Amino acid sequence: MANAPGARGTARPATTHPHPATGTAPLILSGADVVMPTGTVKQGQVIVDGTRIAGTAPENAQVIDVTGHYLVPGFVDIHNHGGGGASFTSGTADDVVKGIHTHRLHGTTTLVASTVTGDMDFLAQRAGLLSELAEQGDLAGIHFEGPFISPCRKGAHSEELLRDPDPAEVRKLIDAARGTAKMVTLATELPGGIDSVRLLAEHGVIAAVGHTDATYEQTVEAIAAGATVATHLFNAMPHLGHRAPGPIAALLEDERVTVELINDGTHLHPAALELAFHRAGAGRVAFVTDAMDAAGFGDGRYMLGPLEVEVADGVARLVEGGSIAGSTLTLDRAFKRAVTIDRLPVEDAVAALSANPAKLLGMSDTIGSLEPGKDADLVLLDSDFDLKGVMRRGEWVVEPQLG
Repeated sequence: MANAPGARGTARPATTHPHPATGTAPLILSGADVVMPTGTVKQGQVIVDGTRIAGTAPENAQVIDVTGHYLVPGFVDIHNHGGGGASFTSGTADDVVKGIHTHRLHGTTTLVASTVTGDMDFLAQRAGLLSELAEQGDLAGIHFEGPFISPCRKGAHSEELLRDPDPAEVRKLIDAARGTAKMVTLATELPGGIDSVRLLAEHGVIAAVGHTDATYEQTVEAIAAGATVATHLFNAMPHLGHRAPGPIAALLEDERVTVELINDGTHLHPAALELAFHRAGAGRVAFVTDAMDAAGFGDGRYMLGPLEVEVADGVARLVEGGSIAGSTLTLDRAFKRAVTIDRLPVEDAVAALSANPAKLLGMSDTIGSLEPGKDADLVLLDSDFDLKGVMRRGEWVVEPQLG
């Protein structure tokens, strides 16, 4: 989502700075409640040796007492447009890195950069820039949200730039991403939609149903063709109806589909979130931010492509029409809301923030849990579920705030 030159914001990202741990002694984080795939280990420990989690502690390991805290895996965000005043869709490489770092300060150790609807040549150009950062390991890949979406459910996308999902044009974006394309959101009911889903599946790219006006039957057809994600379920799609259940019912009922939820208190009523977890189960939900530039930055005026956005009290809406325009959410806030307001079990929230999106990206062998051998990506939370430390690949992004 594009930030206008000179866009203002009243807040700033956290002042904690990255602290390189390269060359320091191995660590034992001891005494926390450690959330593992099999459950929570009370007064457990996590051993960090270099960039990985270790199964046994070296003799020279430094012990840090984190009793009274939770240790959870680093968060994985598969739908994110920017933060810290920086845009993934229009900013320079330095801007993108700034946005990535803003979200790391809030626990997101793995991030997929999302674009918004734009001219095809411009999107291909953006894919080239973002792919370089993905190749360097700063991003986990690219998500194209638009332009292949329905004008009936465009949300905060420019209608003039929308187009049907021609497989040749979808292929153009995949090729421009040089192997780093992870997901494309499509209105699969449009001409070329089903063929585009098949194309994406053949190339190992996630086909996501979103910004769609599809019927139940059309959505079932898209899933059968290979669609496996619901882009921000409930938002930018027909409501669930008792005679015409639409895409929501089809996406919730199929075990092959992971459903994105934006748990910011604006995009979803708690009852809708509860319905999604009840129907899909904790193993098929991925919390996402759908964040735009203002995340971790502040209220003010921004630009979303050619569309002006007003962020007030942390809620982003188009100036013209008032449609929600992404969010200012960070995943630490999504986690706290899930376990305190929505009353989800901590283990279910961890699955939605870490394990499930890691599996969806095909990265669960290296991230998504605190198991030995995986990357030392972790988040330290206090008993109130406030963030107190972030580690990525063995380096403190936010040093532990204890006491």
